[in-house]
Amino acid sequence: MTALPKDYQTDPARFAAARESASRWSTVGDVHPMVAERFERERLTPVLDMGCGDGALRMALPSAWPWIGLDDDEALLRAAGPPGVLAEATQCPLRHESFGAVAALWMLYHLDDPGVAIAEAHRALRPGGLFAASTTTRDDSPEFFEFFGPPDPTSFDAEEAPDIVTGVFGSDRVEVIRWDGPFMVLPDPAAVATFLRGRGISAGRAREVGAAVTTPFTVTKRGALIWARK
Repeated sequence: MTALPKDYQTDPARFAAARESASRWSTVGDVHPMVAERFERERLTPVLDMGCGDGALRMALPSAWPWIGLDDDEALLRAAGPPGVLAEATQCPLRHESFGAVAALWMLYHLDDPGVAIAEAHRALRPGGLFAASTTTRDDSPEFFEFFGPPDPTSFDAEEAPDIVTGVFGSDRVEVIRWDGPFMVLPDPAAVATFLRGRGISAGRAREVGAAVTTPFTVTKRGALIWARK
């Protein structure tokens, strides 16, 4: 199992396509509102957003909610807005026990050893604080396997992710919410192509597959949201 390469600087269109697919064609939405709702309900402040990207979690939180973004890509930090920290999640420079919540959404599979970043999240949390991480399974979106085959395993797939988090927080501190259902409906060939670009397929090949399938095209989404309490 290897880390999924980071590609925002080399292929920002892929990142944009993935965000567009989740926002336009998911029947259940992304995990950010769910995570934000629980942080708000439990009054967990401030929030440390590891691998914050362009600030999707921040946008889901109330406008005045104390939040700090951490990312190793300067352009994404600018898009997310201040306050932000330019750093790797494995080398978090923020103070010990200074956060009520830490999120690592859709990012731990980019790390060779996600357990190091999870340990940093645990260090940064106050006692009673809450950690949230999300990822997909290796058999996510199986309808496209006939075209591309299953993806290579990553360092943080949903099959092993709960055990990795448990290794840091302890078995009695972890809660897992799994999903497995027809949660993405792509209405036309252009939507299929956009979805596939978001998964790293070249634009030309994505258009070919979009033209080859019958639309609307339903995609099975599988993954997990992992909560852990310090």
